[in-house]
Amino acid sequence: MIRDARDIIKKPLVTEKSTSLMELGKYSFEVDTKANKVEIKKAVEELFKVKVKTVNTIRVTGKMKRMGAFVGRRPSWKKAIVTLEEGSKPIEIFEGL
Repeated sequence: MIRDARDIIKKPLVTEKSTSLMELGKYSFEVDTKANKVEIKKAVEELFKVKVKTVNTIRVTGKMKRMGAFVGRRPSWKKAIVTLEEGSKPIEIFEGL
């Protein structure tokens, strides 16, 4: 089953650390937990019209949270850090989504 690129890339991550990585040509995204590196690479290239060099993925475990006596957990999610090819144009974060 072929999935749409917008189903794979959920949203860009804009944090202090990810903003500093943008200067090095690295961009962070929250992605579908079932997506692999090849699917993520194709999705980013399709959405933003850039050439991707590498994709690194991290599975982030949800934090434990308490509400009084009740204990719960935030959902786990997957993060992808995408490195662009040298000379590739920078991604305008809110352009393709």
